[in-house]
Amino acid sequence: MTLDKATEMLEAQAGFGGFYNANSAKLILAEVSRDHGQAAVDRLIRELNLDKVFGFEPGMRFEGGLALRK
Repeated sequence: MTLDKATEMLEAQAGFGGFYNANSAKLILAEVSRDHGQAAVDRLIRELNLDKVFGFEPGMRFEGGLALRK
């Protein structure tokens, strides 16, 4: 997945907010992590304010539907 596509999808999920959309965002971030690395995940969390919307923090790892703390 390209970073532009991931950004577009995450913006949509963040716009809706909520539990189910947080799970979708985790899956997207897991794929970004596999394809582009942790730095790209951290950048998306900061740029899209996913810390405020879903409580994600830079440094969190996303594996499948799980969000793992540092």
